[in-house]
Amino acid sequence: MALAAALGITVAASGAWAQAFQTLAPHAILIDADTGAILFEKGADEPFSPASMAKLMTVEVLFDEMRKGKLGPDTEFTISENAWRRGGAGGGGSSMFAQLNSKVKLPDLLRGIVVQSGNDAAIAAAEGVAGTEDNFSQIMNRHAKEIGLERSTFRNATGYSAPDQKVTARDMAKLAIHLIETYPENYKLFSEREFTWNKIRQQNRNPLLTLDIGADGLKTGYLEESGYGLTGSAVQNGQRLVLVVSGLKTARDRAAEARKLIEWGFRAFEARQIFNAGETVAEAETFGAEKGRVALVTRKPVRLMLPRGNGDRLVARATYQGPLTAPVEEGREVGRLKVTRGEQVVLDMPLYTAEAVPAGTMTQRALDAALEVGTGWFRQALSRITSKS
Repeated sequence: MALAAALGITVAASGAWAQAFQTLAPHAILIDADTGAILFEKGADEPFSPASMAKLMTVEVLFDEMRKGKLGPDTEFTISENAWRRGGAGGGGSSMFAQLNSKVKLPDLLRGIVVQSGNDAAIAAAEGVAGTEDNFSQIMNRHAKEIGLERSTFRNATGYSAPDQKVTARDMAKLAIHLIETYPENYKLFSEREFTWNKIRQQNRNPLLTLDIGADGLKTGYLEESGYGLTGSAVQNGQRLVLVVSGLKTARDRAAEARKLIEWGFRAFEARQIFNAGETVAEAETFGAEKGRVALVTRKPVRLMLPRGNGDRLVARATYQGPLTAPVEEGREVGRLKVTRGEQVVLDMPLYTAEAVPAGTMTQRALDAALEVGTGWFRQALSRITSKS
């Protein structure tokens, strides 16, 4: 049974919000990385071709392989004829300009992908990890599912056009936050301004890195079918914002709209903390346990990014599948805390059990079972009445 506890909270919200921020991008999202609060979205769940932003998932697979010890600094990748022909300078896209049959160590290959957006480097990485790019795309999709990318499908490591290779702005932002939080040391690669390989120096294609707005990543993309896109991130005063824009007509529009969105996010919102990390947010009912309820907490402070200005009504609701059957483990993720403004979800965070609750006595379990039978009968009767009406 899905259960919910409504926690009504009234907080300062937004004159600025009501001004309806405008962007030329048909697909856009701006998120406060720490809380997951959505500051702005437009077409955020509509699919589009990721172009070279797909390389973010290629890099995620490589980072994961490094974390598991399967790849290391001395791991070498061979530039096959396939990688050289399809991803090299003759392929018509961005390239690391690695020589045919040469070997490239992992740190350099990563820079070829991240800084230079090299298609040859991405193909070589895919072949080195999984044998073929098709096999590698299956790993990409498995990782995407594990991360929670609900509407994205990857078909290659480069971002080259493929009929069913689609992502959404929301999913790309979620992937960016995953990279930032899961691989903080490796993430530093995204802020490197240039990289030289084969005596060819190339600048990082991310236009935000040259601006004084705190940008430190992530990746651009362009295909004729999808236009110009960017997944980016910036930090100011300890606050990190992540944005995605796609579908813009020119590289200049991409840079301008991304900058405008980031600057607006930092300027138009203020942080308001409503729960500390570990503070009880709600309680969940238990079944067959020593205690009838267990506290639910968050692992991070619950902080809302609120538009500066006048007041709106926000509603916080804790939802979980329950009652929780004993024994209940401490730290188990059992639900979500969602804060909404009208129909818009402005915060969505996992909830965890604050303590372990062992199974109760035989008498307690019997009483809970009797109660559950009774409430189950009541729910079924209510459902029949509702369906008839």
